[in-house]
Amino acid sequence: MKALLLVDESQDKIAIRDIEKPSPKSGEVLIQIKAAALNHRDQWCRIGMYPNIKYDTVLGSDGAGIVSELGEGVASDWLHKEVIVNPNINWGSDEAAQSAEYHILGMPTNGTFAEYVIVNVDRLMEKPAHLDFNEAAALPLGGLTAYRAVFSKGQISKGQKVLVTGIGGGVAQFAFQSALAAGADVFVTSGSEEKITLATDLGASGGFVYKEENWAKEALKSTGGFDVIIDSAGGNAMNDYLRLIKPGGRLVHYGSTSGVPKNIDMFRLFWSQASIHGSSMGSDLEFKEMVKFVSLNKIKPIISSVRNFDQIVSAFDEIHAGKQMGKLVVSF
Repeated sequence: MKALLLVDESQDKIAIRDIEKPSPKSGEVLIQIKAAALNHRDQWCRIGMYPNIKYDTVLGSDGAGIVSELGEGVASDWLHKEVIVNPNINWGSDEAAQSAEYHILGMPTNGTFAEYVIVNVDRLMEKPAHLDFNEAAALPLGGLTAYRAVFSKGQISKGQKVLVTGIGGGVAQFAFQSALAAGADVFVTSGSEEKITLATDLGASGGFVYKEENWAKEALKSTGGFDVIIDSAGGNAMNDYLRLIKPGGRLVHYGSTSGVPKNIDMFRLFWSQASIHGSSMGSDLEFKEMVKFVSLNKIKPIISSVRNFDQIVSAFDEIHAGKQMGKLVVSF
């Protein structure tokens, strides 16, 4: 079967290879992948900026497909079902945080950028009926990370004012859509006016270009501040967020693409009674809740592009450039 591997001998560090089709063991299923989607972690693995790098691993955490073969002990009614894959491996029993053995499908465990993938049957959920395979493939990792950030950590509810930063990213788009579905008044930031326009067309109340020097001052003047800020950048923007957060508000960070801040305005932090929450991925329970929420609210992932699997290297280059609005999907 064809698969995209992380390789050491290629200048691209990724390559499509023919590898042996796996067979499911006890408790496992074989899924024929119909579509898969990229995440920034795939590119970080490619450039060596991810822990526990293991070459000759099939990358990919997001996938949707059809169960084509069952291992021993798996209920027969799973056969031929259309499914999505929960990319969590060994989250553990603590809802508050993942276990020490936790990792994500696609590194170091073989992932979804292949014609077939093996997973334990408890990683399966039926594909939401309102989504096609391309849309469903875009959901798992980003949808789960956003759900935890928005609801478990951000505790967003109807009528609250919310800021979602970096709206072009996969998690940010799900956070935006989830907050909207919860009845919040949602604003966004981006480095691109075009992406802000797209977000407002989809329901955002407004947006701010973070590259502009006084964007935070403008945001505060026009909105009065935010109850919750959902962010993946970190960096020196932290103090902008502290200026924008309402008293008792919550800053939720699920990434740090801009690195660490040079300093934090501690006076503003404690005087505002604000709280800062770290968030990453989500538990198996939250995955089930996320899929139910998406199905109930008929949320459809924003897809930037769909291309054939044999063009997947170009999708990696696109996600590295950061120009996409929504998820990059490959189909088989």
